[in-house]
Amino acid sequence: MSKATRTDTPPPAPHVADSHGLIRVHGARENNLKDVSIEIPKRRLTVFTGVSGSGKSSLVFDTIAAESQRLINETYSAFVQGFMPTLARPEVDVLDGLTTVITVDQQRMGADPRSTVGTATDANAMLRILFSRLGTPHIGSPKAYSFNVASISGAGAVTVERAGQKVKERRSFSITGGMCPRCEGRGTVTDLDLTQLYDDSKSLAEGAITAPGYTGGGWNSRLYSESGFFDPDKPIRKFTKKELADFLYREPTRMKIAGINMTYEGLVPRIQKSMLAKDKEGMQPHIRAFVDRAVTFTTCPDCDGTRLSEGARSSKIKGVSIADACAMQISDLAEWVRGVQDPSVAPLLDALRHTLDSFTEIGLGYLALDRPAGTLSGGEAQRVKMIRHLGSSLTDVTYVFDEPTTGLHPHDIQRMNDLLLRLRDKGNTVLVVEHKPQTIAIADHVVDLGPGAGQAGGTVCFEGTVEGLRAGDTITGRHLDDRAAVKEKTRTATGTLEIRGATAHNLRDVDVDVPLGVLCVVTGVAGSGKSSLVHGSLPHLSGAAGEGVVSIDQAPIRGSRRSNPATYTGLLDPIRKAFAKANGVKPALFSANSEGACPNCNGAGVIYTDLAIMAGVATTCEECEGKRFDASVLEYKLGGRDISEVLAMPVTEAEAFFGAADGEARTPAAHKILERLADVGLGYLSLGQPLTTLSGGERQRLKLATHMGDKGGVYVLDEPTTGLHLADVEQLLGLLDRLVDSGKSVIVVEHHPAVMAHADWIIDLGPGAGHDGGQIVFEGTPADLVAARSTLTGEHLAAYVGG
Repeated sequence: MSKATRTDTPPPAPHVADSHGLIRVHGARENNLKDVSIEIPKRRLTVFTGVSGSGKSSLVFDTIAAESQRLINETYSAFVQGFMPTLARPEVDVLDGLTTVITVDQQRMGADPRSTVGTATDANAMLRILFSRLGTPHIGSPKAYSFNVASISGAGAVTVERAGQKVKERRSFSITGGMCPRCEGRGTVTDLDLTQLYDDSKSLAEGAITAPGYTGGGWNSRLYSESGFFDPDKPIRKFTKKELADFLYREPTRMKIAGINMTYEGLVPRIQKSMLAKDKEGMQPHIRAFVDRAVTFTTCPDCDGTRLSEGARSSKIKGVSIADACAMQISDLAEWVRGVQDPSVAPLLDALRHTLDSFTEIGLGYLALDRPAGTLSGGEAQRVKMIRHLGSSLTDVTYVFDEPTTGLHPHDIQRMNDLLLRLRDKGNTVLVVEHKPQTIAIADHVVDLGPGAGQAGGTVCFEGTVEGLRAGDTITGRHLDDRAAVKEKTRTATGTLEIRGATAHNLRDVDVDVPLGVLCVVTGVAGSGKSSLVHGSLPHLSGAAGEGVVSIDQAPIRGSRRSNPATYTGLLDPIRKAFAKANGVKPALFSANSEGACPNCNGAGVIYTDLAIMAGVATTCEECEGKRFDASVLEYKLGGRDISEVLAMPVTEAEAFFGAADGEARTPAAHKILERLADVGLGYLSLGQPLTTLSGGERQRLKLATHMGDKGGVYVLDEPTTGLHLADVEQLLGLLDRLVDSGKSVIVVEHHPAVMAHADWIIDLGPGAGHDGGQIVFEGTPADLVAARSTLTGEHLAAYVGG
C-alpha cells in the first residue's frame, strides 16, 4: 500500500494591485512642518495628536487633503477648472498612494438667512417632493413648498416663425413658489425706527436727517434739501402726506442737482440698500451702532416665522403641513414619517427615513429642520456635514475629520466613535485630528506631532499603536491617562445672578441662581439647553446687575492674510508709537498696510502671479525679501531691532524685549497685551504670523487674550478646551483660577471632565436633548455631583475621577 505524498504548495503571490496599502508622505514642509516623512496605513483609523499648533492640521488638511483635492481638480477640463478655486501644490517632496479625500471640517455653515438644517442636508428637498405627491389640497410641484422660490406670473406676445412666416402669439406663464411674499422667505421682517432716521421737529436745512453719512451738508443731505419735492425750511412734522411719502419712500427718479445728474430715492429704501443689505460684521463701528438702534427684527406676521406662503401651509398630509414637519424635533419627525405609508413614494420615504435616522444616530435628533444653519455650533455643523456620508456606498475613500468630538458630552463620544469605526469597516481610510483620550483609544494607528507648538513643533514624535504611545516618552503619551481630582475646597459665592422663567428654545421655564465670584461650569448633553441658558439670559441680567459681561464664543475670527496677532489684539498700535517716538517719525511708517509698505508688493511680502486655470504662484518679493516694509523704514530701530525683526519674534521673546526695566524698548502697554497672550498659552506664536494659518484652538485663545483686558466683571466662555491638548488644559485651568482670584466671575459651558472637576459650582442641564432636556437636573459642587451620580454627567465624572 503506497502512501500519498503531500506537496506543500506555496501561497500565491499577492497581486501587485494589493500592494498599495500605504499613503506615503515624504519631505512635508507646509507651515511649521520640518521635512516630515511618514507612512499611513490605508483602510485603518489613524488619529493625529499633539499640542495645539504642533502641525497636525498642516499635515492632514494642508498637505494630504489639499493635494488630493488638487489632483482631482486637474482631471476636469480646462474650461471647468476656470470656474474652480485654483490650488497650489503643497510644500512636499513626495505624496504617494493618495485616494479621493472627503473633508469634514468645523468650518461654520454659511449664515445666509435662507439656509437651514433642512436645506443643508437635502431633507427639505425630499419633504417637498413628498408633499407635492401626497399633500391635500394639491397646490403644485415641489417648488410650491420651497421658501426660496417666489410665485411669479407673466404674459405677453412672442414671435414664432412658421412656414416662412412670422406669427405673433400670446403666451402666459406662472410659477407657483412657496416663499412668503411679506418676508421673502426669511421668517423675519425688519422695521426701521423712523425716529432714529430724522428729527421731525427740524427742517432739512437745520439738519433733520440724523442717519450716519447724511449730516453736515454733504451730497447725501443736499439730494433731499435741493430735490424740489418739499420745502427744505419746513419742519418734517408739518409735511403733507405726499411730501412725507416722497421724502421717505419715493421710487428712484433721475434729476439734476447743482448741475449734476443724480438719482433721487426715498430715505428708507436708500438706507436699506446702503446699510441694511451689508454684512453687519463688516460695518464701521458707528454704522453698526446706528443699525442696532434703528432696526428691529420681528417674526413675520403673515407666515408666523415659517417662511412659507399661505398655500404651502394649507397643504397637509395626515393633518401636518410642511411647516409643521420642519418645526418638529427631528426624532419626532422620523416617527411621523414612519407612519406615512404609500407604495407610490416608497423609495422616497425610505431615503427620507434614513436621513432623519442618521440625525438621531449622530446625536442631533434634538434639532429641527427649520433651524437656521448659521446658529449651529462648530461641532454641530461638522456632524450635520457627516450625515450625507453615513449611508454612502463609496469605499476606498479617505475621510478626514477635524476634532469630531467637539461639543460632545462624554456620553455622546462613544456614539461618534462607533460612526468612525463604521466608516473604516466599509473599507475606507479615516484620518482624525483629535485630543480626546476616548477617541485616541480606538485608533489602529497614532501619529503624534510635536514636541512643542509653532517653531518648537512640526516633527513626528511617535508613530505606532495606542499602547506604544502610552509607553512612549511624548507629551501626549504622558498625559493620556491624566485624571484630575475633584476640588475638595470650593470658593464661596459673593453674590448671585437670578434667572427666572427662562424659556429660550427648549428651556422649560427654568429658575436658577448663577453664583458670582466663583468658577461656575454649565454642563449637560449636547442639545440640553446650555447655550440657550447662558447666552440667552446672562447678558441681560448681568447688565441689569451692573456687571459687564464679556462673552467669548466659538465664532470664527475675521481677518485676511494681512491680519496677524499683533493687529488683532491691538498690540501693533503701542509698538508703532514706540518706534515713532524713538525715531522722531510718523507711526504710519511702521504699518505694512499703510505708508511703510514695500512699494513692490504693497506690504504683502509676496508677489502673486495669476495663471488663470493653473494654480497661482506666490514668490517672495525681491525688493523687501518678504519683510513687507520699505527699505527706508527698516533703518529705524528700537532697542537695536527693526520693525520686521520685532514682528518675527515669538510672544515670549517679545514679552522680555518690551518688558525689560532698563531697556530702551520698554513699552508697558505692549507688555501688558503680550503677558495676556502668554497667559493663554500662545507664547510660541510670532507676532506677524497671518491669522489664516492659526488653528481653531489658537483662534479662540487669541480671542480670550484680547477680551481679558475688557472691563467686564462676568466672563462667559463657550467650550474653551476646544482644540486644546491634554497638557494645555492644565494651563487653561490655571488661567481661569487667576481670573476668579482677581475678582471676576467665570461661567464656562464645557464638557471636559477636568474642567468640571475643577469647578466651584456645577449647573447640569438635561436629562436629555431637545424636548427631553431644558431642565436643571443638578446644582451643587463637583464632589456632590460625583457622590449623587444622579445624572449622565455625574456618572461620567465619577468614572473619570475614579469616584
